[in-house]
Amino acid sequence: MNSSKEKGMKKESDRNRDLPNKELLQKSLFNPSMIVMICMVILVGTGEKLAERFLPLYILALNGGSIAIGLLNGMDNLLSALYSFPGGYLSDKIGYKKSLIVFNLMAMIGFLIVILIPKWWAVLIGAFFFISWTAISLPAIMSLIANIVPKTRRTMGVTFHSLTRRIPMAIGPIIGGALIGVFGTEIGIRIAFSIALALGAVAIMLEIFFIKDGEKIEQKKITLKNSIKNISPDLRNLLISDILIRFAEQIPYAFVVVWAVQVNGISEIQFGILTAIEMATAILIYLPVAYLADRNTKKPFVVMTFIFFTLFPLCLIFCRSFPLLIVAFIIRGFKEFGEPTRKALIMDLSPELAKANTFGTYYLIRDVIVSIAAFGSAFLWQIGPVVNFSVAAAFGLIGTLYFAFYGKDLSKMGKKIVGLN
Repeated sequence: MNSSKEKGMKKESDRNRDLPNKELLQKSLFNPSMIVMICMVILVGTGEKLAERFLPLYILALNGGSIAIGLLNGMDNLLSALYSFPGGYLSDKIGYKKSLIVFNLMAMIGFLIVILIPKWWAVLIGAFFFISWTAISLPAIMSLIANIVPKTRRTMGVTFHSLTRRIPMAIGPIIGGALIGVFGTEIGIRIAFSIALALGAVAIMLEIFFIKDGEKIEQKKITLKNSIKNISPDLRNLLISDILIRFAEQIPYAFVVVWAVQVNGISEIQFGILTAIEMATAILIYLPVAYLADRNTKKPFVVMTFIFFTLFPLCLIFCRSFPLLIVAFIIRGFKEFGEPTRKALIMDLSPELAKANTFGTYYLIRDVIVSIAAFGSAFLWQIGPVVNFSVAAAFGLIGTLYFAFYGKDLSKMGKKIVGLN
């Protein structure tokens, strides 16, 4: 009897030693797939951010106007929305590894269009491919994180992704601003996109050789209607408040660089420094907030994020010099206070068997609606910058109050969300 028991214990011990690498590596955030994902985000993100913040100035240099800038901003939001659902669908269907390769190739096509065609309308065409890389790849990246990181550390996993994204957001505009300062707006932007093309190619090589795809989950036919049904009432409340907050972000977004450089006279390199300050602020607060959010309720952190989203456009009205703009961009950095927590809350409130798809559907609905505000931002700007910023702040206040009253945290609901609706 004892011998039989000992044999059983030995077999169990052997099984533990022979656990698949995936199960053993899940005990650590920094497994190979996670490390490669971080490298990919830095490479592609740096390439994207070298020029992205300066595209309004590039459009003006190529004889485009404020309406063209508004179109670019609106396209960013609309394409982010339209790409989110297929991004989630493709990730669930063929796996996050193949999806990320496809999405990176799309971005590279967009870079190439801007390099080869120095026209303002070519920026809009290229934008169809590159400007929404983050949105189309996000469901796949969230699926990767959910697959390789323990559920109890999901906020920390999402935080490391968000933190990593801020590295290119910090260094990209500084390098891009320097390129513009040396070579001028037109040539500097095209050089920046050439660098982006090369970095994208390196990222694809890393994805091909080092990311291991997750197991495929057999599901029933995925439709937009079924995906919308996966959005629970609690997730819907988060979505409504998030839409209002993104109105506050996107109404002034494309015109911040115009306000800083052309209206208030700071240089492009100074604007790059402001963006770096914003990202450095975000990076400093990410890890402590994620640590606390994984051990407490997520709602307070999301509310704080929404408050800072609301404050930034108000600060711009009064910040008309470089030192004061530093204060405004520090506040803008604090808007990332609970952004990873918000993404983790979306994952918490999504069905276990369709997280990437539900995540993509959430962003589809959100950004289609927000694109309306982005397209309309140019008309508010033509009325006046103060009007643009004030309307943005008003939407932020409404969104913050809505979530404060109606937002829910999974830990307070006393239930788990599983399966498909």
